[in-house]
Amino acid sequence: MIKHKKAQWPWHGLTALVLVGLAVSLYYATSVISYEWRWSRVPQYFAYQAEEAQRAAGYGKVEAIVQQGSMAKVILRDEDGGEQVLDVEQSSLQLSKGDDVAEGDLIGVTRHWTAGPLAWGLWTTVWISLASGVLGLLVGLVAGLCRLSNNPTLRDLSTVYVELVRGTPLLVQIFIFYFFIGTVLNLSREFAGVAALALFTGAYVAEIVRAGVQSIARGQSEAARSLGLSASQSMRHVVLPQAFKRVLPPLAGQFISLVKDTSLVSVIAITELTKSGREAITTSFSTFEIWFCVAGLYLLINLPLSHFASRLERRLAQSD
Repeated sequence: MIKHKKAQWPWHGLTALVLVGLAVSLYYATSVISYEWRWSRVPQYFAYQAEEAQRAAGYGKVEAIVQQGSMAKVILRDEDGGEQVLDVEQSSLQLSKGDDVAEGDLIGVTRHWTAGPLAWGLWTTVWISLASGVLGLLVGLVAGLCRLSNNPTLRDLSTVYVELVRGTPLLVQIFIFYFFIGTVLNLSREFAGVAALALFTGAYVAEIVRAGVQSIARGQSEAARSLGLSASQSMRHVVLPQAFKRVLPPLAGQFISLVKDTSLVSVIAITELTKSGREAITTSFSTFEIWFCVAGLYLLINLPLSHFASRLERRLAQSD
């Protein structure tokens, strides 16, 4: 008997209709509060042309000005016969040939593209997420295995660590780590922020690892031991590879949460993406535009991560 596949386009159409409804609702909400959209102010917070002033190093005279397209090469001759050559934008040139100059006089400016605050905030969020994620994975793996250890001391200490970290807010942990531990050990705010995030992530990773290992049938470990493998070899070569396939989805979710949790390190004056967004709002007065861009940048990090984890999970499932 042939089964006919149901048409999917009505459901896709319903999805599109819901999204259009949300967009219309947003437009109506902003019109009610008379909000004026200013998207033209946003690009400068990603990249802009910075101006660098070029000034005379001492007292002297403009000996020559050589035009080179939009640039001008200004040759200054000081009182001792020394020469100073400056390349400036032609449109910004403040002097002409033969003019006298004093030390510190503005000759012109040079312009170059540079990253804006939102771009720098995105970079800070990425490297903090990467550093704390790798450290958190290592800490969580060790703590998770200690939770399964036959040694009571290792088991008790790892349990205290996991329960203590999971039972207190991350914001409080960041404050404690920076203002107490960081002050005592003279740590930088970046190190304190990464360490706090790593320990927080490690506690959740430890529980994920513990649950994944315990989900593997005991017979797997016993069979490995019967083949002559030691307990550590059995764990490393038999149990952990199987457990990794099962814990990958929750691990991916934990690391996606970590990217969003990096916004909390702004409380210790680390200018990551969220703090950069707040600073941009104070100068642009484009509240909604900046926050939409910040949300989009977080999606730019998390969507590829989620897609990569899904593909890896499918590949591992095929290898079973």
